[in-house]
Amino acid sequence: MDSDNDNNSLIAREICRSFDTAEGTLEVLKGVNLTIGRGDMVAVVGESGVGKSTLLHILGGLDRPTRGDIEFNGRQFHRMNEKELATFRTNHIGFVFQHHYLMDDFSAVENIMIPALVAGRGKREAARIAEQLLGDVGLADRTKHMPRELSGGEQQRVAVARALINEPDFVIADEPSGNLDVKTGKKLHRLLKDLNATRGATLLIATHNIDLARSCGKIVKLVNGLASEETNGKAVS
Repeated sequence: MDSDNDNNSLIAREICRSFDTAEGTLEVLKGVNLTIGRGDMVAVVGESGVGKSTLLHILGGLDRPTRGDIEFNGRQFHRMNEKELATFRTNHIGFVFQHHYLMDDFSAVENIMIPALVAGRGKREAARIAEQLLGDVGLADRTKHMPRELSGGEQQRVAVARALINEPDFVIADEPSGNLDVKTGKKLHRLLKDLNATRGATLLIATHNIDLARSCGKIVKLVNGLASEETNGKAVS
């Protein structure tokens, strides 16, 4: 496991998350500990309903833990106010979800540009970087295509490029190939692996896909609200 002092590491300590329901309090996460170092490619696995998405949302600043601490580069971002947290997400974290969530009325390159514009970059610079990223994900000839003119796999590649435009410290992907057929899913898996290897992108991926999980350097398995880590198939915690 990476050192807690490693620059750009994300450290989660005793993360708990519970929800109030009509039947009472539902404890989903019961004390998750996790360290993700710069350049890691980590898979989060476990049965449906075990809390994979909940954990990713907390680590990505989309939700807050009921208890516990999350530290990134010495900053406890889960304690920020909403405005500070929104800025933190924009500048440090990229998201890829099971559904691409592209905006129908914008072209591929315009969809990728949106986070950069939100972050305050000029339109010309955002367009230049977006076009470069489209090339990186193999879609250089799809710049002006609208989402409806792209295949499911191409739409998800655009979503990956969008997640990368602000050069985030972490890319969080929640079942990124869940809506794709096997062949297209494998292409997306290779893309994620290549981005990790060539760009040094730090990836945290929730997945049911065993092949994708095995291609990651570290596997985090959630069982009964707790996490265990494996490297090359051997439990390390």
